[in-house]
Amino acid sequence: MSELKLWPIGTWVEVGRSVLQPGERAPQVPADTAAVPLELRVKGFLQQPAALGQEASITTLTGRTQQGKVISINPRHSHGFGEPVPELLAIGPELRQLLEGSRDAE
Repeated sequence: MSELKLWPIGTWVEVGRSVLQPGERAPQVPADTAAVPLELRVKGFLQQPAALGQEASITTLTGRTQQGKVISINPRHSHGFGEPVPELLAIGPELRQLLEGSRDAE
């Protein structure tokens, strides 16, 4: 069995933990949501050496301390704003034309 790699203090990581178990969820949430735990994921800097999958304390960019299992080392941003909307792509050039036209009218 291979040894786990310990990441040093100060490594940027993401930790996660369960905040609420299924029986503790609010009664108004949909049944499929109520059937799973509410999970917290937060990014920050390791306060002590830790390996992937180990419990660790981190300091967030806002200075808060959080604990959880290390789920990612140097996590990347994976969010986006979806596919481009063709109608919205034309707004910038159209607005520039309108504004330039109003300058010419002065």
